Formats: sequence, structure tokens, C-alpha cells
Amino acid sequence: MSRKYAIIDIETTGGIPKRDKITEIAIITHNGQKILEEYQSLVNPERSIPPQITRITGITNDMVADAPKFYELAKTIIEMTEGAIFVAHNVRFDYQFIKEEFKSLGYTYTKRNLCSVRLARKAFPHLKSYSLGNLIKYFGIEVENRHRAYDDALATTILFQMILDQHNTKKEANLFVTSTLKQTQLPKGLPINTVDNLPEACGVYYFTNDDGKIIYVGKSINIKKRAKQHFSKQTKKANKLFQSVVDISYEITGSELASLLKESYEIKQIQPEINIIQKSRHFAYAIIEAENPDGYKYFEIVKSNKTELALSYYNSRKSALRHIEQMGEIFLLCQKVNKVDKSKSSCFNYGINKCNGACIQEESVDEYNERFEESLVIVNKIFDQNFILIDVGRTDNEKCIFLVEDGHYRGYGYTDMEYVAYGIEELKECIKYEKINPEADLIVRNHVWSNPELDIHYF
Repeated sequence: MSRKYAIIDIETTGGIPKRDKITEIAIITHNGQKILEEYQSLVNPERSIPPQITRITGITNDMVADAPKFYELAKTIIEMTEGAIFVAHNVRFDYQFIKEEFKSLGYTYTKRNLCSVRLARKAFPHLKSYSLGNLIKYFGIEVENRHRAYDDALATTILFQMILDQHNTKKEANLFVTSTLKQTQLPKGLPINTVDNLPEACGVYYFTNDDGKIIYVGKSINIKKRAKQHFSKQTKKANKLFQSVVDISYEITGSELASLLKESYEIKQIQPEINIIQKSRHFAYAIIEAENPDGYKYFEIVKSNKTELALSYYNSRKSALRHIEQMGEIFLLCQKVNKVDKSKSSCFNYGINKCNGACIQEESVDEYNERFEESLVIVNKIFDQNFILIDVGRTDNEKCIFLVEDGHYRGYGYTDMEYVAYGIEELKECIKYEKINPEADLIVRNHVWSNPELDIHYF
């Protein structure tokens, strides 16, 4: 069964798919041996074309004023590309624009795509440039109007045919295309064998640029699958990775919890430029339990580096204050006692029956503090028991051991299966201790809550 290719070129109002629009499209379908069908049309972009773009393409606002809008062409595009491999020179550009246009119509357009630049690099190695213009000159391809959709699509089609004709049989040509398809979704500087050799195992992976600098750290229960997914997405982060990554390294952890913790630790140590969210995460504030002169307990906000009694940690004072307010609403805790309400007499909530009067000592200390203690179950993110957590290791004969002691996660390590039956103190010897880290505490706590079947031993 022969493959069908849809060789496509577009002209646009600029280079950003989420902002700019298509002004012209051409589609030439091909079966690997000959052209099957051709289509071309100007497109009304429903916005003005910048003068600098007109100078390049020759397409003016007047030319597209009466042209069909993209939604009027959508059905034709779908029908012509049905069952076809999407081919273009620098395919990500054309493919992203068309995907974005369909997305604006509420339609998800997905095709396997093939880059003729990659094909040309493999078929004609050692050329100085693989831009379409230089390839046209090098091979003497006749083109009437460069930077017009049909002419560029036709030139790409001729180039595509030349590439396929290099092979002695149709089978060889198909194998050549198949191997390139696998690479199309990968950065041009990243060898395909680097991805093929990644393990389908749980661990942490590192993306490196051509300066040898780690620019992204991630974790997954399947490193190989997750690494590939980064390059198949059409996001700002994916595009940056696609342009920069030349190598991928990894460390297998076996345990998912170990991968979560190691990722967090590595991001803080390495500060990769693309891990923006986690890199900027800093728990500067904490909530502690306190008691006012009248004996009523309350939550106090303090700097996290000034206390060892923290109940939970926060990025900002505002988020800590918001949590205290929420606890007040849920457990009818007085906002004045919690120093959220600055009233001189009774708090605002007392007047709307959301406070039982601790602010004016109308409610007894014992009754109020009983509810306060109930709220601690939700607020307290610190561990109230010491335990060892035993999880899967990197091999069948290994276990991963996590230690929580004195209210905090302290570290993890690996040990042979035969040592798991030993006592707590012996198991502690395999632990690689780390500094107390609020984020690590939260990671362990959330993982334990989400996985009640975990093998935990309290001591």
C-alpha cells in the first residue's frame, strides 16, 4: 500500500502562530511517485498584512480582501490531507500555523509530519545550506514566484521527488522516509539514537544544550516516553526545548517518590533556565501554633527560617494569611484572635454569626481551643510520627528506603532486598541525608496521602 503525502506551503502575516494568520495556502498531494492533486488559495487573514511581509511575499491587503476566510477552506484542507503525511520545508512552522487555525475553530488537527529539511540533510549531506531558496539554486529548480505558497510547495515537491528517486526501490524509499519521520519530532541537534537508548523506566532526565549546560530537568515513570512527548507538543516551552536540546542524560530511581524528590532537589541545585515554576518556588513564610494572653490558641505567621515549629510553609505572607482565613471560615475560628481582623471590639464575623465570640471572651477557652485542635489536622503539613517508607528500587533485588524523622523528610537511599528485614537503625545507614526542605516535606506527605498502600514502618 502506497503512502500519501500532502506537501504544503503557507504564507502568513508574521511568524507567531498564536498571533499571526495565514494569507495563502497551497497543497500538493503525492503518492511517492507522482503528483495526485493540487490546490491553492489566498486566505483572508481578517487582519492587516504588515508592509515588511508584503515586501517579501508580494501579497497585499487588497489581494486578500475578497479571498475566502480560513474556516471556508477548512473542509477542503481536511479532505485533501486525510490519511496523508504532512510534508513541508521546516515543517513545524507550517504545521503549527494550520493547527492553530483549526484550534480557533474548535477542531483538533493532528497529522504525522515530515520535514523536507531533514530529508534533504540525510539525502544530500555536506551542502552548505538547506534553506529552500539555496536548494532551489543548487538543484536548478525552476520557480516563478519565490515566497508564494504554490511555487514554494511545487519546489518542495520536486525536491521531495528527487530525494525519493535516490533509492533503488520503493521499499528503500519508504524505509528512508520512515526513519526520517521518527526524527522529525526531535531537535535537529539531537541524535535519534540518544532518544532510542533512553530507558522505559522511572527516574529523572536532563536536557542539555550545545554549551553543555542543563536547561531542563524532568521526572517520569517512563523516561523515554516522556522525553519524546516534550518535542511533540506545540507550546512555548516545547519550542524552546526543540531549538536548544542536543543531548539527554538520565538517572534511574525505580521509585516514583525518589524521582519526585530528586527532580525537586536537582532543580534547586542546577537552576535550569526552562524550569521556571519550580526554580522560582521559595517558601519564605510559615504558620506556627501560638497562644494569646487570654489562653486562646491562634495561627501566627513567621519567617520560615526563624522557626523549627512550622505547621506548614508558604510562598508569600498573603497565601499564609489566606489559609488562616479559610481555617477560620471552616472551623469558626475568630479572625481577630488569629490577627486577621484588626477590630478593636468584636470581629466582623461575630456580627454575622460566623464567630462564637472568642474575640470578646464570650466563648470559653476550652471550647474554642477544641475546635482549633481540630483545624490542626488540615493545617499541619509536618509529620507527627517517625517512619521508614520502603519502596521499589532500581532492580528486582533492591529496595528504596525513605526516612521521615523529627517531623521532616530526611533523605533516601537504596539497599539490597535481604537487608529490608533488618531493624530501623540498620536501614537508616543506607540513607543519604539531605537538608530539611519544605518542598520535600510536601512531596512526601502528598505521595503518602495519595498512595495508602505504601509499605510504611513507624518507630
